[in-house]
Amino acid sequence: MSGTIMKHRLEVVMLAGSLLAAPAQAHDFWIQPHAYWLQADASVPITLQVGHGAERQRSQIRPSRIARVIAFAPDGSARDMRSGLHLRGASDDGQLHFESPGTHVVVLETDNRGRSALPAQRFNDYATDEGLTPALDHRQRTGKMSADAAESYRRVSKAIVQVGAPGSHAESHVTSPLGLSLEIVPERNPYTMPGADLPVRVYFEGEPLAGALVKLTRLERDDAPVAERRTDPQGRASFSVAPSGAWLLNVVWTRPMTAASDVDFDTIFSSLTFGFP
Repeated sequence: MSGTIMKHRLEVVMLAGSLLAAPAQAHDFWIQPHAYWLQADASVPITLQVGHGAERQRSQIRPSRIARVIAFAPDGSARDMRSGLHLRGASDDGQLHFESPGTHVVVLETDNRGRSALPAQRFNDYATDEGLTPALDHRQRTGKMSADAAESYRRVSKAIVQVGAPGSHAESHVTSPLGLSLEIVPERNPYTMPGADLPVRVYFEGEPLAGALVKLTRLERDDAPVAERRTDPQGRASFSVAPSGAWLLNVVWTRPMTAASDVDFDTIFSSLTFGFP
């Protein structure tokens, strides 16, 4: 390894040591509207949140790292919402406007220029807590369980916003993949049958993902998840969700870097939020 790369990785590790005091929670990231249920032709302020419990705060992500913000409407059309962002405003990170009634899905994606690194044991603990079996398997197979590790990462977040009363018509933009790199897809609209179990399916690069650890957190009491499920061979899991408050589903996945790189793994953090009035 060249001296330049070694110096860069050392700087990343030192930075990560100050930023990632709780590695299993440090990167959970989501879109949080002020309200998930709105009247038609209304605007709602949003914040971009990161962390949990005492570590929870508004994200300090740079605008240049946000690749796109899109709202999928009930008729299937997609509208660019990036102009509604004003990150790190006094009380919010943007205002999103919704005109048509029905269920809307807001998608935010970042680039993969995020970097973090951890000492060996902390990385192993983090990978275990987040269910990152590709990272653990690779480290065991290559004899690197005692080596420090660095990763690049991106964030993918969806929020389900209800405008007006829920309908009974098909809403494929809610219950089908939207083409994201890592995606939690509810197999029914959570707003049409409040209180019933919510089945979800996780997709990685367009294919169902088996063995991923999906966590459900109630955002009003977010020190720890209320439930965790591993996806089955078809990428499915199911959760019991009370019809009140705001909820976060999140999943993390990674893959080893096989080509020369300044990181060992490329990781995606994906979230889905929804809430009830």
